[in-house]
Amino acid sequence: MPDRALHFTGNPEADAYLVSEPLALLIGFVLDQQITVQHAFSGPLTLNHRLGHLDPARIGSMDPDALAVVFRERPALHRYPNAMASRVAALCRVIVAEYGGEARRVWADANDGQDLQQRLLALPSIGPMKARSLLAILSKRLGVDLPGLVEILPTHPTLGEVDSDEALERYQTTKRAHKAAMRAQARG
Repeated sequence: MPDRALHFTGNPEADAYLVSEPLALLIGFVLDQQITVQHAFSGPLTLNHRLGHLDPARIGSMDPDALAVVFRERPALHRYPNAMASRVAALCRVIVAEYGGEARRVWADANDGQDLQQRLLALPSIGPMKARSLLAILSKRLGVDLPGLVEILPTHPTLGEVDSDEALERYQTTKRAHKAAMRAQARG
């Protein structure tokens, strides 16, 4: 049975919105860089409150400067509000052009796990690491079941394992330690 909320924000309304509005989940992933998971995934609900909607056609066709103002409004949706406004608009345009404005179709129309992975990787601002995490969330938290999906799921911890506030804290602690080890290894 799919989860009714993703435990990414600490805000029950924002966590539930990530499940009830597929575009919110994708926007959260676009925003999930160089800010906390909590802030990134709270962004879609905040954006909805500020705009009065989360309609990809309307967001994608907004004047870029006007959208950037919405992202900069305090508290800012991201530490790089102009760039993220542009990236979210680009995502929305692809959702409209490729999926008829229905973000859920990214996974609902996929033929199998490989097809879903390619669809995710084709979205603006979704690279391999984010795509793997999305695959895990869709499979483990949201009940997406496609042929060959289990075989391509990541074997390392992702947000797909997060099923509580405590699990999010464990995930973030592990991720910080991994990044620190990678930086230390890069330094020599």
